Amino acid sequence: MTSQSTQTATPAGVLTGIRVLDFTSMIAGSYCTRLLADLRAEVIKCEPPSGDYVRVPPPLRDGKSAYFAHLNCGKKSLCMDLKHPAARRTVEELVALSDVVVENFRPGVMRRLGLDYPGLKELKPDIIYCAITGYGQTGPDAGRPAYAPIIHADSGYDLANLSHQAGLDRPLRTGLYVADYFSGMTAMAGIQSALLHRERTGAGQVVDVALMDTMLSMLVYETLSAQFPVDGPVMLYSPSATRDGHVIVMPITQGNFEALADAVGHPEWKSDPRFAAYADRLVNWDALMAQLERWTAERSSAECEDLLTAAGCPCSRYRTVGEAMQSAQSRHRGVMAEVDDGAGPFLVTNAPLKLSAAPSAARPWVAECGAHNREVLCDLLGYGDDRVTDLINQDALIAADDR
Repeated sequence: MTSQSTQTATPAGVLTGIRVLDFTSMIAGSYCTRLLADLRAEVIKCEPPSGDYVRVPPPLRDGKSAYFAHLNCGKKSLCMDLKHPAARRTVEELVALSDVVVENFRPGVMRRLGLDYPGLKELKPDIIYCAITGYGQTGPDAGRPAYAPIIHADSGYDLANLSHQAGLDRPLRTGLYVADYFSGMTAMAGIQSALLHRERTGAGQVVDVALMDTMLSMLVYETLSAQFPVDGPVMLYSPSATRDGHVIVMPITQGNFEALADAVGHPEWKSDPRFAAYADRLVNWDALMAQLERWTAERSSAECEDLLTAAGCPCSRYRTVGEAMQSAQSRHRGVMAEVDDGAGPFLVTNAPLKLSAAPSAARPWVAECGAHNREVLCDLLGYGDDRVTDLINQDALIAADDR
């Protein structure tokens, strides 16, 4: 971890001066606050005595999880037992000096700790309180435990994907967490909207983000077709085999289609009654793709991509994530940033947005659990060493070297 002087020397960002108390763990909440840290908010991650669970999963190097580092770089770490009254009193003091609180406990947990929005609002009337859960703060499903794959199944996402697969009789296995990351982005947008509202009105508020809501919001065509069933074929985009792999080709617009026909040496497709108009292509889409595959199968994936892209028809070979990370476009855009968690440097993605006048990139340091205990309590709250030691002796505050 870099020194405090190095941390404070970074350029000002759009959220410089905003202090965030982060009570999140796992993915969605931690990703939200990581994005806020990329925009230069001061994020104080309040971890339980055992640390965030994501400090445990692989990939591990020297006992440090790169997964945790990716989600939490640039945050300060305070390690406290929120079940202890002295820890809760310290949190209340921090809330009074903060702008945003983010948590992703199940509904009711923060209330039982005495740290829910009504209580914190009394301490800081303009506090922005963001709660991220599977199903939201109210309603018949509010108390259900959920992780992203549960939401993928419950939202219809998995069955919608299955409906596009030929020859399968059960939903696909998954190891991806779309609902978590999209919900983290949604929460970040909600927090910034609430901050803008506070700037205009002086009022704080609750930002209630549910993974279920965010997944449904992604399924635009599916939510519409559930109301207005489509009678006829649906245009699906399948891989086309090449000599060394596969490409995906998407001649959606009329211009795309005509560019494709010319590029593959079949200008007659443009007058073929099966393909000439969009409505006809929709009915005969599989036939068009079968003819296209005869052309792609004779060429490499790179050749197909280069020729069709140059002609103006969207096309891509299928790349691994590692290849995409190292592509010329990713390097040009600065998609990846180097961080060091104490086990050596590695790459993480930057925030997926760029601002022309302010930084939006990952900070390069990762805090050990409890590394900022004394800095936060002494420098920010004015505690003396004796008071910090007393909190440690009470097991309300867990020293970094005690874990």
